[in-house]
Amino acid sequence: MELLIGGGLGWLLTLLLLPFFLRFLQENGSACLNYRGHLIPVGTGLVFVFVYLLEAFLLFRWHATPKVAFFLLGMIFFAFLGFIDDLLGSRGSKGLRGHFGALFRGRLTTGTLKALGGGVAALLVAAGSLAGRPLWENITAAVLIALTANTINLLDLRPGRAVKVSLLWFLILLVGFRGDSDLLLLAPLAGGLCAYAPCDLRGKAMLGDTGSNLIGAGLGMVTAWVLPFSTQLLVVAILILLHLFTEKYSLTEIVERNRFLRFLDRLGRRGEEAKGGNDDV
Repeated sequence: MELLIGGGLGWLLTLLLLPFFLRFLQENGSACLNYRGHLIPVGTGLVFVFVYLLEAFLLFRWHATPKVAFFLLGMIFFAFLGFIDDLLGSRGSKGLRGHFGALFRGRLTTGTLKALGGGVAALLVAAGSLAGRPLWENITAAVLIALTANTINLLDLRPGRAVKVSLLWFLILLVGFRGDSDLLLLAPLAGGLCAYAPCDLRGKAMLGDTGSNLIGAGLGMVTAWVLPFSTQLLVVAILILLHLFTEKYSLTEIVERNRFLRFLDRLGRRGEEAKGGNDDV
């Protein structure tokens, strides 16, 4: 019942708040030209920060453990790092290799700041929420959180792609660990993404680093809390391989070459929105 209430309230709050955030972002310069040459808001994932602030009282009531505070602080901090990148980031350096390469040349990029800040935040969240666990479990959880945040960011390259994968990730956790109370923490996000999805699928707005970081951090934290350690290691290995792959190859090109993946990727888009995407900004 709590999952339904949390998800339903997340859906309703996002539905009500989203138009105001879209207007606010566009009027204050947080907008980019999309592939069709239309100026659309970027960083709309900021709406989920306020959804969680409004639902925080329920989460503290339903889940009376320190994890709630770590979860909320972690998501807000990751969203803040992403918002900085959305506002100030340049496209001169791409990928982890590009950003850290720039750092070694004496230039700090917003991508490097996001990676370093996210890594520290993930370590603090893991150490605080998993207090008493062995050091290697804390480090593994931190790596999982940081990699998941960046993975959702990597996927936010076409309308609806990051939203679909995030909802699928939540459903997998729900099916596999439906009795775990930590899943309640993701209910507002799942409901909010359902309300936001049509806007993203139509190419009318972008989650941006703000949204993808927040979503990925939330998924990563709960995944680290519900999975056994051995399974966490497997997930971390898969995410590392994905990151190495995307440093060399274009994920979008791979999807476009595979008929089934292309079908899933374009599912839900309308008209010409299915022909382009958020990475053509």
